[in-house]
Order: sequence, then structure tokens, then C-alpha cells
Amino acid sequence: MPDTTSSMSPTITSMIRLDHMHVLAAFHRYHADSPWWRKRAIVNSTCAALEIHAQLEEEIFYPALATVLTDDPTLSKSRPEHSEMRATIGRLRTMGPENAAYDGLFQQLIREVMHHVADEETVLLPAAERALTGELRSLGARMTRRRLQLLGERPREIAVNTAGTFPVATFVIASLAVLGITHCLPKSGRLRRDTD
Repeated sequence: MPDTTSSMSPTITSMIRLDHMHVLAAFHRYHADSPWWRKRAIVNSTCAALEIHAQLEEEIFYPALATVLTDDPTLSKSRPEHSEMRATIGRLRTMGPENAAYDGLFQQLIREVMHHVADEETVLLPAAERALTGELRSLGARMTRRRLQLLGERPREIAVNTAGTFPVATFVIASLAVLGITHCLPKSGRLRRDTD
């Protein structure tokens, strides 16, 4: 019986491109004059997304690509670039937004990621789309399952950072949820007894 999950899944290359767009959008939300709590939320959210993305690529994408691209220099330098990125993330996590070096270190992370994304977008993803055509959806399904596992390990961190990154949207959604809950609850004094 065919795996319908795989046939309905986005391709792994589409998922990687979406991850890249998500992180680039996060970079654009960061401003040196933002409040410290928003800076921290954006940095923490971006770092978590980058860590998960790198792990997914290392576990699923790079091994699949290595079977068809032997001795490719771009693929060979991808893992070391992830290690460099993780080192920068580690340094960011040891300091807070009140540190004068925080903005500069986040800018360094942006530069590292932009260089890495450019290599993947121009070399690795097109190569995968040519060489792994029949496997792209099944690899995408594997990536989706693994991503859900990794996200499930950090629910509180993701919720807190999302709230800090998008404070207005979080307030609106929370307000609507509270209004919806209170609307569904019975109001005291409105309950009637049948006396017949």
C-alpha cells in the first residue's frame, strides 16, 4: 500500500526553503532599539529554529544528498558551518541583550547564516532536486515527523519566545480566547429553574 503521507508531504527542498525564509524574516524583526525582552525573544526563537533546522539537515537531508553527491565541496563544508553557527548561538545564550556585544554577535550570526543559506539555495537544493527527484516527498515526510518530535521537546520555550517576538498578536489571540471562553460559560442569574 503506498504511503499517502509521503505523497501529500511537501518536498524536503521546499521545507528547507521555508525554514530559510522563516529565519530571514526573524532577522528583519530584530532592531537594536527594540526593548530588551523583545530582543531576547527574537534571538531565542531564531536560535531554536536554527538548531532544529541544522539537526534536521544533518540527520535527513545531508545523508540523502551524500549518496548522490560524493566529494561535493559545498556539502562538505555544510556541517562545519553548522558547528560555527552553534558556537555563535552558544555565545549569544551566555549573555543578555543588556550586554553591549549582543547586537554585534547577533549580526555575526546573521552573516554566518546568510552565507550558508546562499550555498544551499544556489548549489545543494538544486542538486537535490535533480538527483533525488523520486525521494523528495518521502524525505519531506521524514523531516516533518522528526521536526514534530524536536518541537515537542521545547513547548514552553517556543510559546514564551513566540509571545515575546509577536507581543501584539499574542495579546489579540489571548484576548479573543478569553472572550470566547467567557462567552461560553453560563452567566450567573441567567439560569432558570422550571417551576412547572
